[in-house]
Amino acid sequence: MRDEEEGRVKVRKAVIPAAGWGTRFLPASKAVPKEALPIVDKPVIQYAVEEAAASGIEHIVLVTSQNKKAVEDYFDRNVELEGILEAKGDAGRLEQVRSLADLVEVSSIRQQEQLGLGHAVLTAKNVVGGEPFAVLLPDDVFDAATPVTRQLLDVFERHGAGVVAVNPVADEDVSRYGIIEGERVEDGAYKLSRLVEKPPLSEAPSRLAIVGRYVFTPEIFDALERTEPGAIGEIQLTDAMNAVAQQQGLYAIEYEGEYLDAGTPLGMVKSSVHEALKRPDMGPALRAWLAAKLRG
Repeated sequence: MRDEEEGRVKVRKAVIPAAGWGTRFLPASKAVPKEALPIVDKPVIQYAVEEAAASGIEHIVLVTSQNKKAVEDYFDRNVELEGILEAKGDAGRLEQVRSLADLVEVSSIRQQEQLGLGHAVLTAKNVVGGEPFAVLLPDDVFDAATPVTRQLLDVFERHGAGVVAVNPVADEDVSRYGIIEGERVEDGAYKLSRLVEKPPLSEAPSRLAIVGRYVFTPEIFDALERTEPGAIGEIQLTDAMNAVAQQQGLYAIEYEGEYLDAGTPLGMVKSSVHEALKRPDMGPALRAWLAAKLRG
């Protein structure tokens, strides 16, 4: 959609893939969707939704599966719970639960088979339509003064092409990520020539790794439809991004902010500690407890 006042295309929609099995979090994820597991007292997916809303996104498309109804329901009104909180006079918590439904428009679509991140994004094609859109992976949480999605949108608006977030990683972590190669075009921003999925260190074109924030033009859907499944039957988003980089152009930015990996149990614990230490209601007590534990 074009912003008539600014004369530029406005990104209104974001896709959040949330259909995976979450096997790293078994046995908990057998009963509770991974995306509903809390960082302190807030489900991890809420961080992505709040970031999107703070970046100016108006419509979230959740890509879910049949065992993720709790994720879909979380952003609906719960009139019974609201009534209980209102009767108790708990205005603070009442505002918390009511504000979720008003934060941003949320819809969901089912991914019938889990065939990779590329397939999950492609599942949202008919809902997104012919507009540019953002993608936020809920496992990746960011503590940033300016939301990372907003940082990507600013680059998109300057260059008119897709953008991915990247972060320097240590040599030993290179093989865990998609790695970019590109030419620096402005401070912290690159025009990409190729992307390599989880290369061995000896074949990595850089140490800049893709993390879970993207802005795409609709051409990514065409590229995904042309992408052949890999060895395990999954459609790799990186393959389609390579095609877009060659045909329409694709950029990357080294975002400003701290990255929290909530995609593993240890990362979730670290993320919870990070967020709890920032809170005045628990930060001082937690800091004292941690100091005592470290003293032994």
